[in-house]
Amino acid sequence: MATKVSLQMDFLTDQNKKVRITVQNPVQPLDNSAVNNVMDLIVAKGIFAFPQGLIVKKVGATEVQTDSTAIV
Repeated sequence: MATKVSLQMDFLTDQNKKVRITVQNPVQPLDNSAVNNVMDLIVAKGIFAFPQGLIVKKVGATEVQTDSTAIV
């Protein structure tokens, strides 16, 4: 069985739209404080622009683990 891990960070834009930034294979174990600080930095620096607008607020982050098993 193979397990894949990703970090999904959700934000709101200046147009009140939700956007998500996904990081594949983040360094484990995830540090809540570090993720929170990075999200604050993304909001403060305005380094990502989306068709939905500029990021203005963090919403939350989720660690997603996906298990897969070969059948054949």
